Amino acid sequence: MKIRPAWSAFAALLSLVALMTTCSARAADPVTPDAAKIVAEREARIGWFREAKYGLFIHWGLYAIPAGEWKGQPVPGIGEWIMNRAKIPVPEYAALAKQFNPVKFDAEAWVQLAVDAGMKYIVITSKHHDGFAMYRSKVSPFNIVDATPFARDPIAELAAACAKHGIRFGFYYSQSQDWHEPGGAGNNWDFPANGEKDKSGAYDKYLREKAEPQLRELLTNYGPTCLIWFDTPQMMSAGRSQRFTELVRSLQPACLIDGRLGASGDYESTGDNAIPPANKVGDWETPATINHTWGFKKDDHDWKSPGEILFKLVDIASKGGNYLLNVGPTAEGVIPQPSQDNLRAVGAWLKVHGEAIHGAGRSPFGPEFGEFSATQKDRAGRPLFLKRDDWRCTTKPGKLYFTVFGEALPRDGFALPAFKNAIKKAYLLGDPSRTVLTTNLGADGVRVVPVPRPAPVAIANVICVEIEGDAVQL
Repeated sequence: MKIRPAWSAFAALLSLVALMTTCSARAADPVTPDAAKIVAEREARIGWFREAKYGLFIHWGLYAIPAGEWKGQPVPGIGEWIMNRAKIPVPEYAALAKQFNPVKFDAEAWVQLAVDAGMKYIVITSKHHDGFAMYRSKVSPFNIVDATPFARDPIAELAAACAKHGIRFGFYYSQSQDWHEPGGAGNNWDFPANGEKDKSGAYDKYLREKAEPQLRELLTNYGPTCLIWFDTPQMMSAGRSQRFTELVRSLQPACLIDGRLGASGDYESTGDNAIPPANKVGDWETPATINHTWGFKKDDHDWKSPGEILFKLVDIASKGGNYLLNVGPTAEGVIPQPSQDNLRAVGAWLKVHGEAIHGAGRSPFGPEFGEFSATQKDRAGRPLFLKRDDWRCTTKPGKLYFTVFGEALPRDGFALPAFKNAIKKAYLLGDPSRTVLTTNLGADGVRVVPVPRPAPVAIANVICVEIEGDAVQL
């Protein structure tokens, strides 16, 4: 997908600066033609990601069967970590595969949900920390085709459905942790010597004999892969990470690598559910849950409302990032209905206002995000950030999109932040006729856009302001 020149050039400059800094830190060498080529190749890979802004994360595996409960007792923590949290022995956990028969799984319905939600890419767990492959793997029989009565490959079905609907498709793959394997990191209840204590070479054996070959399977058997989402990179040294990077680059040069491999990827992955308080330089993504867990947990019904999801999406986009929002399907293969309903409600908004999100750039302003308190401290003793949530701004060349949330839309009109560009016209994206709104100049010199009452959209309205020139002049 082609990138608009203004934003592409700026992003390329940021990438070049980052690469120069890295090169300098290593050897104080100038940027070489090879380094410039690396930057150019990354720019070609990252273009679709900058346009997309919004993706669907899917955490699905054997952990959906216990769904947060083991032997009649609730297990604290997130659903997909139940094997770890309950210290379930490998043979007992592996026996769950005999029960896994998600007959209600419908790849077409899942992809259609992403389409309805206004999402542009899907990332699904091909293998989580429990070591179970959710696809047909010749590397390990511990997989959904060979070890379960379901005996189907949902990854293949999803890849086909994504291709049909024009949705990009990627994989989550737990490269370091694998609680099923003696050499994989993370399982110290069955394998006390594993991890950093292990001097036998079992970890590298696991990487070379399972993780790397499975990654090769994923990258060769399911068509174009938009990204590989690695996770928890403990013990992933520079050399180990480089092997994975080279494998991805050799098999699918256009495939992105996230920021959790153990070496620099194509973009940064923030902490889980972590949204930066203000504008963030570079390409980045917030992975987030729609309730409190990633994998299905039967007692977690605290769903984010459409308004909460929408605010986070616009907030992240206005700071230059992507929002990768998760669903946790049941053991039957059903995405919980509240997740579907809330995602579709946001999708209905995006159908009208998506111009302000997809392909849009970050805010040129900043005060709308909030400010650091002069007196209050957070738990780490740092100044507390006091968030504002009245409005956010996204941009395209020659256009400013002011998303004003709910009741924050003033009755006397929306006061524009200060910028020097002349205004060509303003209108509501939610107004089918795009009626021009006359901008007034207040007594204090602030330009104000009056908005008809009642506002056309209760959840959030977008005022599009077209300006002279491509970029904002402050």
